[in-house]
Amino acid sequence: MNIKSKIYNAQCIGNVEPIEYMTPYPSMRSLIEGQTIKFSDQIIIKELKITNQDFYKFVNQTSNWLESLDIKPRERIILPVLQFPQSEILLYGIWNLGAIAVITSDIDIDIIKKQSKAKYIIDSDLNLFYEIKKYPELHNPKYKPILYDEAILSFEKDYGIRLSHYNLLINVTSIKKALKLKSRTRFKCNLSPATTSWVVLQAILPIYSGCIYDHTTPEFTIGISNNHYNLRNDIKNIQNFSKTDMAICTENTAILSVGKNPLHLTDFEITGKKLRLKGHSVMMGYLDNYLNEKSFKKNSLYIDI
Repeated sequence: MNIKSKIYNAQCIGNVEPIEYMTPYPSMRSLIEGQTIKFSDQIIIKELKITNQDFYKFVNQTSNWLESLDIKPRERIILPVLQFPQSEILLYGIWNLGAIAVITSDIDIDIIKKQSKAKYIIDSDLNLFYEIKKYPELHNPKYKPILYDEAILSFEKDYGIRLSHYNLLINVTSIKKALKLKSRTRFKCNLSPATTSWVVLQAILPIYSGCIYDHTTPEFTIGISNNHYNLRNDIKNIQNFSKTDMAICTENTAILSVGKNPLHLTDFEITGKKLRLKGHSVMMGYLDNYLNEKSFKKNSLYIDI
């Protein structure tokens, strides 16, 4: 059996294959476009008085700016850490272009560039709002990503983890379901733009759920500690998690469980120092094919914890 089949088998759960459980949108590009139509003039970022329509305008301008740099669809772009909400806008601008965002974490940038084959590094001193202001507010995409296109390449664990648009959408859908997050909830999540947890929980979840970014008077918070829901990396201790703890697992896109319970369409088992994982949020695979061959077996993904 080839490695693509092994990965696909690990992404199935029970008799439900990924393609059988469709998300509302075929890609992150379609998500931001669809949510803009749905919520339009409603405020999305309270402090800056930015509406959904404003946000989408910035995204389109960002895509046009990226095109002016000769960045092409399906190319990988190293994502810098910018001041909120610039990293979020840049991320959607990359997806809107049909390109792929590279999350560097703390890995040396030269190593990342070599392994990811990224052709462009965006300066972390960038003022995105200033850079894009002269570009058109409408963008005509040359390529529209589909569910199984790569959307994120993350180096949180020193090796590249590839995530599709479907991975992101299904992880977010399952988290929203678990948290019972309602539209127009004032939402706060302060994570660094260097992890897939930031991508899923801060950049996508509030927009997908129709929430309002509100850092001063939030009704609902997610973070590392002292929040309504807190993130934890110590999966091996999951039996001690409270119902408001969220387990981080990058190979499962971002979040594995809320409390001890796996997300919808996710199944896992801990045996000794191994996590056996199945479900629709299971990654596209590692960049390293040797790691793929070693980790995908018996219709599951096996991870050291």
